[in-house]
Amino acid sequence: MNQKELKELIEFLIEKDIAEFELERGDVKVRIKRGGEHAFHAHSEPRFFSVPAAPPAAPELGAVPVVPPAAAAEPAPEEGLHMVKSPIVGTFYEAPSPGAPPFVKVGDSVEVGQVLCIVEAMKLLNEIESDVAGEIVKKLTTNGQPIEYGQELFAIRPRK
Repeated sequence: MNQKELKELIEFLIEKDIAEFELERGDVKVRIKRGGEHAFHAHSEPRFFSVPAAPPAAPELGAVPVVPPAAAAEPAPEEGLHMVKSPIVGTFYEAPSPGAPPFVKVGDSVEVGQVLCIVEAMKLLNEIESDVAGEIVKKLTTNGQPIEYGQELFAIRPRK
């Protein structure tokens, strides 16, 4: 992987707001993780690249930062809900194809093994199935959004 490809990869990850990425191609292994220090690191067997991220844009003069209230930042989870979490990192899709109706909507009743969504990872479409029977209470992500491993996708009220 040359520096131009690495730079294009980093720009793509920034554009899609992807926090962590890993790629192995032959003897080259690239791992990019954006964190508090906002740095990217790429590792290769014989070489090491370190490409600093662009500094955050300075706020405009007179701009007031908007800080959401702490209470609204994380709503309290409703008791008794089962959370369906993503088993992989990828892109969330609520329907089998563009323009098709979503697999499930809020209020739908679902069975164990029923497909809830698709997570695309490395050009592979992975169907995410319900592991509990019940009613969809909340959809916690939006169509086309990048998602992380373990990110909550749906809240289901299990049947009793």
